[in-house]
Amino acid sequence: MDLNFISLIVMIFFYLFAGISHFKNPKFFLLITPNWVYKPELINIIIGIIEIGLALGLILETTRSISAIGIIILLIIVFPANVYHLQISIKKKKNILGTIIRLSIQGILIYWAYIFI
Repeated sequence: MDLNFISLIVMIFFYLFAGISHFKNPKFFLLITPNWVYKPELINIIIGIIEIGLALGLILETTRSISAIGIIILLIIVFPANVYHLQISIKKKKNILGTIIRLSIQGILIYWAYIFI
């Protein structure tokens, strides 16, 4: 097993876990959803389904590239929610460092997906 394969397996499980989390703990995601998002409960479900689908798409070599592109697009789309989460954390003075780290990791996650295009 090479490092690229291990990285791919970790990414698959990472996005499967993230997608499933939208169903197991929707309250967390709804709390960090900006107020301007239309029908946040529905969007949460859609994002969860998309993450699971993209994770499964990474499995097959024929769909891996399009799934990696989809992950990059998704990360860009949800970026405002992460900024909003940081704003909430600063306002409440809770989890500030964690949300800063999470926001900073977005670029790394985008690059990680990019290597599978």
